Amino acid sequence: MSAADQVELPYPQYLCPVDGRALPLAEARMSVTCAEHQPRSEAAPFTVREAIAADRHAIEEICDRAWGETEIDVFGRTFDVLACDNLVAIDEAGSLIGLISCAVHGGELAVVMYSVYPEAQGRGVGSALLAAAAGSAASRSLPALKAAVSNDDLPLLYFYQRHGFAITDIAPGLLADKLGYAGVGFAGIPIRDEIRLRQPVCR
Repeated sequence: MSAADQVELPYPQYLCPVDGRALPLAEARMSVTCAEHQPRSEAAPFTVREAIAADRHAIEEICDRAWGETEIDVFGRTFDVLACDNLVAIDEAGSLIGLISCAVHGGELAVVMYSVYPEAQGRGVGSALLAAAAGSAASRSLPALKAAVSNDDLPLLYFYQRHGFAITDIAPGLLADKLGYAGVGFAGIPIRDEIRLRQPVCR
């Protein structure tokens, strides 16, 4: 088994904007377009709320599809998503389509896990989840919302910066050291470093 096979996520994180085909992580590519030609999804209604006990199975499923487990390593420690503060996006049929999982870490609210199912992307789900998490941090008088991404995850790095996050720190080689090798990530980029970002929420 190759290193690329070992690190392939268990579920596609992106859909091809041309034909809708689910993309393996290493096969996904980014392109630069004008606003007029950016792909758009139908704006189907959804709601964001705090997770309840009945959401447990759906949360386990989205974690399994995104990461293969509910325990996530970020900011130098392991978090259990099921023990975190979870906000979920629910579509009009009552199905979970997105999750942002947070925990207090170092006096700030840290994003432990964030995922929106590919078929629900492009509808503002991720932005609504992030805004709700920032609101949660502010309501608890925490000064900031922080997040971390792997160096290969260009779409998520773009997403956070577009929503007001600034890069504060890079942990070089952290992810490669944990795996024991530089795995293959988005667009075939070697996974090596953890990039950390922060957005102040208390004014």
